[in-house]
Amino acid sequence: MSDISGTYEIGPATGRVLVKTGREGLAAKAGHDLTIEITQWRARVSVPDAVGGGLHAAALQAELNLGSLAVREGTGGAKPLSDKDRADIQATAAKVLGSAGVATYASAKFVPETETIEGTLTLNGTTRPVNLHVTNAGPSRFRGTTTIRQTDFGITPYSGFLGALKLKDDIAVEFEVAL
Repeated sequence: MSDISGTYEIGPATGRVLVKTGREGLAAKAGHDLTIEITQWRARVSVPDAVGGGLHAAALQAELNLGSLAVREGTGGAKPLSDKDRADIQATAAKVLGSAGVATYASAKFVPETETIEGTLTLNGTTRPVNLHVTNAGPSRFRGTTTIRQTDFGITPYSGFLGALKLKDDIAVEFEVAL
């Protein structure tokens, strides 16, 4: 890997953060699996040179505006996702997230050998450990994933049609950034 030491300010101009949801319940076939983009976010990555510890001593701080969710794709479902559906989903997400507003992530430890960043996510007033699994996607490009259980952060997953259609508790978060 080439030397990537330095401090990087990243955001929507240099990458994407996607949230992927799934559905369950008796009416699951009526709903959609969603890909939602967080369009307003920022992060700072600091990587010391090898003498300063390199990747092992790197640090990551991120802030994600949960009021900036944009539905990008809906797969499955009884009918294709319409513009009205997208608007309804965004309004429902705002209700479900309520006062959550902003999510923050702070790294505690980079573990290059396992391609893991260990850290904490603060969401909806609750802080929990969350590991990011990161891979090198090319020169100075990185992809990462994690899974978040909504109820761990005091969020009740969406439920409709008298509980027959439910959003799965676990959601996937994916990101790709360029340093």
